[in-house]
Amino acid sequence: MTAQNVFREDLGTRRYDLDWVRIGAFMLLILYHVGMYYVTWDWHVKSPHASNDIEPLMMLTSPWRLSLLFLVSGVATGYLLARHRTGHFLGERSIRLLIPLAFGMLVVVPPQSYLEVVEKVGYAGSFAEFWRLYITGFHGFCQGGDCLLMPTWNHLWFVAYLWVYTLLLYLVVRLAPPVIPWLRRVAERRLSGAGILLWPIAYLCAIRLGLAPRFPATHALIGDWYNHAMYFGVFLLGFSLAGVRAAWAALERARWLTLGLAVLGWAFLSAYLGAYSDNTAIPPLALKLIWRTIYGAEQWLAIAAVVGFAHRHLTHDNAARRYLTTAIFPVYILHQTIIVVMAHALKPSHLYPPVEGVLLVLATVATCFLGYEAIRRVRLLRPLFGLERGPGAPNERPARRSAPAVQRLKLELGVPQDIN
Repeated sequence: MTAQNVFREDLGTRRYDLDWVRIGAFMLLILYHVGMYYVTWDWHVKSPHASNDIEPLMMLTSPWRLSLLFLVSGVATGYLLARHRTGHFLGERSIRLLIPLAFGMLVVVPPQSYLEVVEKVGYAGSFAEFWRLYITGFHGFCQGGDCLLMPTWNHLWFVAYLWVYTLLLYLVVRLAPPVIPWLRRVAERRLSGAGILLWPIAYLCAIRLGLAPRFPATHALIGDWYNHAMYFGVFLLGFSLAGVRAAWAALERARWLTLGLAVLGWAFLSAYLGAYSDNTAIPPLALKLIWRTIYGAEQWLAIAAVVGFAHRHLTHDNAARRYLTTAIFPVYILHQTIIVVMAHALKPSHLYPPVEGVLLVLATVATCFLGYEAIRRVRLLRPLFGLERGPGAPNERPARRSAPAVQRLKLELGVPQDIN
């Protein structure tokens, strides 16, 4: 199979279920990052009421939420490769990912870093003074031996990693096109029954045991080997599963089993954290190994349950899906900065934490979507947030009856138009 044929393969109709999964996974980030303000785990700003009270709730999604996004991104990349010409794919993906990343690092992220140094090291300068330090790479904001690296991508690390993984996959396609049908054949043979559960679990457990203790997560790209093994692994898995029907059907059949096992795994992880999170009690080595193994299994069991239920119940299309599919990437870019700024602004009000938390969630969602409504109407802003330059992109408008025959056929087949 030539590279040109790889870029023209038919992977079937659009996966509306994975659109909904992607939307839900990004929305979960809003809840999760609001939660980060209230737990004891390190974050950019912290509530004076931070405690371990809601940490079990955070563990519901902490092991798997980003791996799920990389899995869906891998599937989407398979569809995008199938509908793009060879010479255009990487350029278009780079525009959609690297421009928002650069803009985010220069404009969206700096308020997070500014408020972080205000709260953690007592910085008293203005934001304009800080921004000059930020863009020139000042590394003097330190707390103990930990110094803030600037400029930084903070939550936008996902975009940087996704572009790197896309580049690596693209190079493989260009240099060795037969790899693609080989991956699909392996997926058909090995991942169409129990293998869709056993092989990913075995892989994630192995890297959790072997790599996680040696390479703690940094999101710094260089040296982040455990994260790369995990995220690139599920990204490649998603790409291999694009167009493979039996594996998704197996996940649908196993959805109740994987949900039950995921709940049991979450209960164990939460109990372990409750017993050993204060660093005063040291777990036995055997228990620590069990924790890592269950954590690795939980990562795939939860994902399998989510996509299994989605494959069963979320295969429909409607106006909300079309709107949210386009909106969710700009919302993702904006959300963490809005949370940090609002949390810092609300701190002097001394609100009751549950009330404040709900207010933060609602205000963040409202502000993000108001921001998207403004962004999508301004031609200059659209590419800065990963949108096509012209207004009325395919996911933002219904198909016209007067479309040419080829375009009409693509729309009827549901070929993906705007999956990031």
